[in-house]
Amino acid sequence: MDTSLNTYIIAGASSGIGLELAKLLVKDNIVYGLNRTKGELKNNPNYRHLPVDFLSDEELPEIRERARGLIYCPGSINLKPIERISTADIDGDFAINAKGAFTFIKSYIKNIRSTPNAGILLFSSVAVQTGLPYHASIAMAKGAIEGLTRALAAELSPNVRVNAIAPSLTDTPMAQALLNNETKVEANKQRHPLKNIGSPQEIALFANHLLTQSTWITGQVFGINGGMGTIIK
Repeated sequence: MDTSLNTYIIAGASSGIGLELAKLLVKDNIVYGLNRTKGELKNNPNYRHLPVDFLSDEELPEIRERARGLIYCPGSINLKPIERISTADIDGDFAINAKGAFTFIKSYIKNIRSTPNAGILLFSSVAVQTGLPYHASIAMAKGAIEGLTRALAAELSPNVRVNAIAPSLTDTPMAQALLNNETKVEANKQRHPLKNIGSPQEIALFANHLLTQSTWITGQVFGINGGMGTIIK
């Protein structure tokens, strides 16, 4: 391993925003991807795959290298009216979103504590700050992410920066049930003032900047949402 390279640990680097971010980081850094599958970066010499299912209770694998960043991307889209939301739905959304993020950070905080300008990046949702129908379960789970972001930003400063990104609907595999035909795609575009849905590549570019370029940003939740929730048009 080239010890001159920085190391980033990404939960969920095999698809969606996590994959696009891993593609950017792996060009000049070592990236550990904690995913169930190896993904398309499996043959990249700077990529290390560690098989992990964040819905299991197994301990996360040890990583000994000092790292510059921790990124937790796993999430869920579970949209139901309140009458149909079960306690199992609530538990499942909280487990993959909030508990998973907490466990991930607790497991690898030792890897970044002594690294200059280290960063932690989490992912929330537009549904936390904007009331959206059928989003009760995911809004509660992602609301915990925003609370965790601010609490850890206070606790870990000045050595570690902690931020979150809160996207609206983005064209990722997780969202395919909402985007699996042209009618749905167009309807979802029209819900946003910018008349489009999110691009995982664009969100990854912003995430990459937060992790590798910014030095004076912490405790923030950034809305990348096509104007939803802040603009009426």
